[in-house]
Amino acid sequence: MVRYLTPFKIFAAVNVVAVLVQAVTAGQLLGGAGSATHGMGAGAVHAAALILLIIGVLMWRPGRGPGWPALASLAILLLGFAQSATGGSGAVTLHVPLGMAIMGLSVWLAAWAFTPSHSARSASS
Repeated sequence: MVRYLTPFKIFAAVNVVAVLVQAVTAGQLLGGAGSATHGMGAGAVHAAALILLIIGVLMWRPGRGPGWPALASLAILLLGFAQSATGGSGAVTLHVPLGMAIMGLSVWLAAWAFTPSHSARSASS
């Protein structure tokens, strides 16, 4: 699992940054300013979540680490697709809570990956 932890940390951070950018551009949209980057940023969030899922599976199966980071990554990916589906339809009542869930899961996963006690346990595995 140790050899997959660094790439997992990198993409957990990339995912959080991509989701934060989405939140900023969503705020611009809600404030009345048009933001073409919000639609394009969805692709970055999907790509980061997919890579995070792949690394999470590698940490779990050949790396013999916990499986829940892969499941959390899958949830982020699926919630992202659901959010994209509701974005163009004007269903803000679904789109915004999905974004909040994605943000919460992304930060939680990154916090877990960067927790020093987690890294110490992984190194001894």
